[in-house]
Order: sequence, then C-alpha cells, then structure tokens
Amino acid sequence: MYEMLLSADMMVPDPDGMTELLVTKLGIHSHPRWRQAFDNHPYIAHFLRVQKSLAVAPTRIEPQVHLDRPNPGDPLFHDHLKGLEAYQGPKRPILTHSVVLVTWEAKLNALIDRLHRTRKRFRIAQRTQEMDFDRLWLGITPEDLNYDPSVDGGLCIEFIPMEPTQMPAAAFSDPPPRVENPQPGELLRVTRRGFLVRDLDFTLACLHENLEWEPDSVEQLAGAGYRRARMGFTMSHSATLDIVEPTQWDSRAGRYLNSWGPGLYYVRLGVFNLEAKADQLRQKGVRFTWDAASDEVEGRPLIRIDPAELDGQLFELEGLEA
Repeated sequence: MYEMLLSADMMVPDPDGMTELLVTKLGIHSHPRWRQAFDNHPYIAHFLRVQKSLAVAPTRIEPQVHLDRPNPGDPLFHDHLKGLEAYQGPKRPILTHSVVLVTWEAKLNALIDRLHRTRKRFRIAQRTQEMDFDRLWLGITPEDLNYDPSVDGGLCIEFIPMEPTQMPAAAFSDPPPRVENPQPGELLRVTRRGFLVRDLDFTLACLHENLEWEPDSVEQLAGAGYRRARMGFTMSHSATLDIVEPTQWDSRAGRYLNSWGPGLYYVRLGVFNLEAKADQLRQKGVRFTWDAASDEVEGRPLIRIDPAELDGQLFELEGLEA
C-alpha cells in the first residue's frame, strides 16, 4: 500500500480562474505561495487546501495548465501530455496530467526495480534544480510517449517520493490530527477522488500484478448503478482513489462514461454539518442538488455541485465528523 493521493488534479485552460471559482463558491483555501510556476518547467499549478494544515487534510486540489513553451526541465513532457490527452479524449471536460501517488523513496525504488525486471512500460523524468527527485510515469516510455493502460489499468498514474513533499510530522500521527472546533459548514478534507473505467476487473488485475496494490473494498452499489473499488493509503486521512465501473448505461456514472469516456470523475469533500453548508451555498447562489439518501455515501445525504458552476468539474460534498 502506498502513502497518499497527492491531489485531486484537473487540467484546465485557466488555473488562476478555476482557483477563484473554488475559493469563492466552495470555500477552499488558496495562497500565493501555493501557486507553482517554473520557467524551466512551463506550467502553472495551484496546490489548494481544504484545511490550511496539511497535517489535517493532506490531499490537495490542483487546477493546472501546461504552457506551450520550451520545456528544458523535461523536453519530452509536451509529447507525453499529448499522448495522455489522446487517450482521454481532448474534449473530455475533466482531464488529468497524472494521478499522483506519493510513497517513501525506498518503496518507490523497489517499485521501479519491479517494473524494470518485468519489462513494464515506464518513464522517469530527468532531475532538475527545481525538482531534484525521481518522478515515475506508468504506461509510457521515452521512445514511445503514447500512453498504454496495460501497466496501471488506465489510471494514468505518476509516483513521486514522500520526502520532497515536506509533509509535517503530525500528518503521520495515528490517529491523524483533527479539526478543532469546526464551524458549521466548514470543509474538513478531500475524502474521495473518483475515476471511471470500463472494466474494473482489468484495472484491478493490473494494479495487483504490476503495483502489488489491492483495494480496501469492492462493492456493487445498485442504487448508483456502478461497481466501486476503493483504493486506500497508509495515511488514513488521505483521499481514497475510488475506481468506478458503471453497471447501468443510464445511471449518472454510465451516462458520463458513455458521453465522455473513462477518466477522472468526482472530487468529494467532507463537510462538518452538511445542512449548514447547503444554506451557505444557497446564500451564495451556487446551484446544487441534494440527495437525501445516497448509496454512494452509505445512505447519507450527498450534495452535488452543478458542474456548470465550476466549468465542468464535478464536486460533491458529504457530511463528516470532525
């Protein structure tokens, strides 16, 4: 098992604008220091937080764009990204540059050894002054940047080591730290990141064989019309990666898959007092639906933000104890 999901990422044309939407409409936190942009790696990314403390809420929200400029830090990355976009479909409303998983350097090295011995497709970017650590992508090679899902089952996974993330020591406490005296409607953490696939068994077989990564659970959610494998991490307050295969074409997940293809799906946030958050959204004029008893959250209420409010991104809110 790996340590955490770094972020709920999204490739968007204007990450600064998306950041403003997420801050003003949902109450997510931003800071100038959390905006990352390097000349040597031409991209813009915001690593937004649900709680200001990473110890409390380690998984971030990451709107980003890669700029059409020379990329001396990783000259292959533009073609790499085109290969990923071709696999996902360039018109898909929610695109990923990679699903970034974090693990300790020793574990990452052992994984690379395994992939190398078994001749699986992977690429490691050169180290640079800005990123002086190994970044591992699955399903591609330096000589063939067209993504192949046979290694990670279509999840477009990137691994980075834990050490450079500079996570606070308290993030590794067991039990993890909690929000003290939360206010009604306060966001607590990213709880889930959904990913749609056409064949869940194929994806899980790839993860088992190549990554030695097993699901915490595999469930049939009849009311939601899909099967879900929940992939957990050693940090229990990391967001899980929920891998979803629709079992009904006309379910919400089925319609999304058959309209846009496999790929990123929902970002789910935990909220203290969901009813209070609903009132706050109404006061701001943010459109949403309220599912009073959703199978997706064990029969509890679930808020779904109208994707038109967030330029097509799918955000959901569930009640959570602080």
